[in-house]
Amino acid sequence: MADPAHPHPPPPAGWEPPPFDVLVVGGGHAGIEAALASERLGARVALVTFDASKIGEMSCNPAIGGLGKGQIVREVDALGGAMGRLADQSGIQFRTLNTSKGAAVRAPRCQSDRHRYREAATRAVREAAGVELVEGAVAGLLTRAGPTSGRTWVRGVRLEDGRELGAHAVVITTGTFLRAVMHTGETSAAGGRAGERSSEGLARDVSRLGLERGRLKTGTPPRLARDSIDYARLVEQHGDPRPRPFSCATDRSAFPALPQVPCHITWTNARTHDVIRANVHRAPMYAGRIQGVGPRYCPSVEDKVMRFADRERHQVFVEPEGLDTDVVYVNGISTSLPAEVQEAFVHTIEGLERARLVRHGYAVEYDFVQPSQLADTLAVRHVPGLFLAGQVNGTSGYEEAAGQGLLAGANAALWAADRAPFVLARHEAYVGVMVDDLIVTSPTEPYRMFTSRAEYRLLLRSDNADRRLTRRAAERGLATPEAGLRVERSERAIARACELLASLPHDAGRSLADLLRRPQVSLAEIEARHPPVAQLGLDDELREAVETEVKYAGYVERQELAVARMARQESTAIPRELDYGALAGLASEAREKLARLRPRTLGAAGRIEGVRPPDVALLAVHVERWRRERGAGTP
Repeated sequence: MADPAHPHPPPPAGWEPPPFDVLVVGGGHAGIEAALASERLGARVALVTFDASKIGEMSCNPAIGGLGKGQIVREVDALGGAMGRLADQSGIQFRTLNTSKGAAVRAPRCQSDRHRYREAATRAVREAAGVELVEGAVAGLLTRAGPTSGRTWVRGVRLEDGRELGAHAVVITTGTFLRAVMHTGETSAAGGRAGERSSEGLARDVSRLGLERGRLKTGTPPRLARDSIDYARLVEQHGDPRPRPFSCATDRSAFPALPQVPCHITWTNARTHDVIRANVHRAPMYAGRIQGVGPRYCPSVEDKVMRFADRERHQVFVEPEGLDTDVVYVNGISTSLPAEVQEAFVHTIEGLERARLVRHGYAVEYDFVQPSQLADTLAVRHVPGLFLAGQVNGTSGYEEAAGQGLLAGANAALWAADRAPFVLARHEAYVGVMVDDLIVTSPTEPYRMFTSRAEYRLLLRSDNADRRLTRRAAERGLATPEAGLRVERSERAIARACELLASLPHDAGRSLADLLRRPQVSLAEIEARHPPVAQLGLDDELREAVETEVKYAGYVERQELAVARMARQESTAIPRELDYGALAGLASEAREKLARLRPRTLGAAGRIEGVRPPDVALLAVHVERWRRERGAGTP
């Protein structure tokens, strides 16, 4: 059965199979991965989008990866997804972040050519044999009463031009477009992105289904003309001298595919801050015209100036949007101040005194669905056939959207085919951490992935994503058999190298592996002195993997023991029939949140804000009593 909470329905009398198994609404990063994952699992897929020329559009920063995010991109690639390959095809600067820190927090990032990324994404969708691209605006959802429970089932979408598209499952990936409003100074207009409209009909139907929604805000900085910037006054920032791709499938001999270019850094200053302070009352957030909450970790420049009044300057990254465009993205000064104020404060920044603004910054306020209403498959718990992914779930970022899209699309296809779901646990993937975080919380600000969110981050490194996930993905049909074989070859090479290092003596009965565990010793140095190790012929990536395996072996073992200790709580299911209101001893807040969020396991219950360890211990007693009274094995 696809999902115990969502058994696949028997077809009603006279029922005609719909033309599609899965229908994906939205052509952003979540929609792309959802459509392609469904198609890889054999589903007949339709991807519906306002504008087919905007598939894979980078609405904000033209970059992929970063801290916590780069790990997700590697995981999407390990699961057969497209984002890593698209980034490799369009990257114009590749960097590994946090190289001076431990392996657990290192992460890949690339600056992308936004036009080439969009073109590559469009090709990937159009070349997928099982995906039909449909251009149009979704006016609402098609529904029907469930065959036995009376619950409303989603069975497709209705377009504004009157067309109806039927499907077994619908995946909504509408990003910032639900009841979206764009704000610049005192002016506002409907729309989820510059030059595009808002999705109103779909928002109404989401509300009619009884889904609890919230309101969030995001923003974008102004764009500048390249030839109007004085680069001689900026600090140059180059990528890695030997860049590495995101995708394991990328041909290393032909990488990087595009010329590599520098980014630049400058800073705001006291004059910048004076201009902003003098006009902050005209910002829609400060004027009270925006009710949605913006991201704490990526504040607007007016928020930075007002909240961090003691800071004399704030860093600004000047990043090209592509090789063939004169438009430059100015990362760090996201704003919704009036256009003339943006012009004024930008011209106070060193190197930007004569900058020409080709587009002003703006804020977007939009609806999201509280993700606590979702199962760990990203299916809406009380609306069979409906899945959600991306910013509509209260998250931010291309990478977070892609990870959710892949998981939702895969599970929509599996549910439509009446097959077992595909779920990732917290100790298996950052994608698993993200989904688990979402379904046991009610976000009050856009959710962003950080390495600090993953308690087992040493197990979830960016360098081992393929070894963690690809074999499992290949078994389910998400990744190719060739990808599985590639991982097996890598694992054999790493194992041979580790065994050889452990067997070759160094001194005083210690091995080369013991030598390599010293912080200052590298595998390259050992290869230079020991021909048997050099003869293994490891490339840069395998060499790094071996070095990490050896140096961190003790720490990894401790984290694996911690995972094993947590396994009992994670595997102890909470009966769906459990009446939290009748459980004596639970704190009121815990009882209310458990009843509303209905976590699947004791482990998930313990991660709910407001549920304390004593509440979990008491809940475990009630679960065990429930099982004994009913003679049940697993609830």
